[in-house]
Amino acid sequence: MRLAPQRGLRPLKILVLAGLMAIGLAACGQDNDQASGPMGGDGDQPPPPVVVLGVEPRSVEVTEEYAARARGSREVEVRARVDGILEERLYTEGQVVSEGDALFRIDREPYEIELKRAEAERANAQAELNQANREWRRISTLFDQNAVSERERDSALSARELAEARLALTEAGVANAELNLSYTQVQAPLDGLTGLESFPEGSLIERGTLLTSLTQQDPIHVRFSLPERDAALQRAARRAMSDAQSEAPREAWLTLPDGSEYAETGQIDFTDSTIDPRTGSVSARAVFPNPEGLVVPGQFVRVRMLVQELDDVFLVPQEAVGQGASGPRLFVVEEDQAHARDVELGPVVDNRQVVLDGLEPGDRIVVSGLVGLQDGMPVQPTEVDSADEADIDETAGEVSFDDEIDADEEA
Repeated sequence: MRLAPQRGLRPLKILVLAGLMAIGLAACGQDNDQASGPMGGDGDQPPPPVVVLGVEPRSVEVTEEYAARARGSREVEVRARVDGILEERLYTEGQVVSEGDALFRIDREPYEIELKRAEAERANAQAELNQANREWRRISTLFDQNAVSERERDSALSARELAEARLALTEAGVANAELNLSYTQVQAPLDGLTGLESFPEGSLIERGTLLTSLTQQDPIHVRFSLPERDAALQRAARRAMSDAQSEAPREAWLTLPDGSEYAETGQIDFTDSTIDPRTGSVSARAVFPNPEGLVVPGQFVRVRMLVQELDDVFLVPQEAVGQGASGPRLFVVEEDQAHARDVELGPVVDNRQVVLDGLEPGDRIVVSGLVGLQDGMPVQPTEVDSADEADIDETAGEVSFDDEIDADEEA
C-alpha cells in the first residue's frame, strides 16, 4: 500500500530556516555594535595629529633678484681725424688693447709735406722778424740823435710788431701740421676690447669716418629695472641710513648666464629719480670689477640686491599659511587646541614667509596636518625644532619626521 506525500511539511521547513537566518543576522549586528565601541564611533574619534613649530622674532634682510644686461663701463667710437688712404690695420679684431696702442695708420705723406711747408713759412717769418728787429734798433738809435723823424721810428716799430705776429701765425701752422701728422696713426683712447673694422685697408676715408669701436670691460656695468615698489623701499632705506650716518654704497651680487655666482661683489651706483611711464619701473645700474673679463658686454645676467631690512618679524613655512574669511591666517596651538590667528604677511625670504603682525614670541604654529583643521579643535601636537625636520605633505595630511621621530612613533 503506497502512502500519499505530506505536502504540509515543506512550508514548515521554510519558516524554520527563515527564523534561523534572522537570529544569525541579529547576532552579527550585536557583535558589530560591540566592536564599534568608544574608539570606533564617528563622534568619538581621537584628536587629529598635527606638527607644530615654535617661532621667535628675528631680523630679516629682504633681497630681490632682477633680470639685467651687462654693458661696458665705457663704449667709444674710434673715428678718423684726418682725410686720406687707410694704409694698415695694426690690431687683431676682438683683442684687448691698452690706451695709446696704435690701431690704424693713414697715409702720412701729404701731412709730412704740409708740415715741411709750415716749417718753411715759419722760417721765413723768423727771418722777417730778425730784419725788423735790426731795422728797429737802427731807427731808434737815429731817433735818439734827432737824425730821423718820429714817423720813421713808428714805421719801424710797426714793421717789427707785424713780423712778430706773422711768426706767431706760422708757428700755429706748424703745430697744426704736426697734429694732423700725428692723427695719421689712430690710437686707442682707452683700455678695452676692440670691435670689427669698418673699412678695409686701401679705403679712402674722410675726417669723422667710423673705423671701429672700443668697449671697456673693467669695471663692467650691469643695467636693470626696479619695480616701483622696490625702488621706493630702496630710497626709504637709503634715507634712513643717511639720517644716521653718511650714506653707504648698496651692495649687489651677480648670477652669470650658466647659473654660477660671480665672485666679485658690486655696488649700486645709480638709481633713476623718475619712473618710466611705459614700463612703470625705475632704471638702475650696478658696477662690478671684471679683471678677468668673465662678464662680457651684452650678456643677460641676474643681479641681486638688498631691498629692505625688517626687524622683529617671524619666518614661517609657506605651507603653514592658509586663507581665512578675513585674509591670511595661521593655526596656533594653545593647550592642545588649534586656534586660527589672522596675520599680516610680508615678502617671501629663502622660501619662508615673513609674518609682520599677528604672532607673539613663543607661539607654536601648525606646519602640518592642516587639512580639515578648524578653529578651537583639539589636536595631538608633535613639536619639531625647525621646519627642515619635517617633509610636509598637506594634501595627504601626513608628515615624515627625521629618524629619531620615526623611531619614537614605531616604539
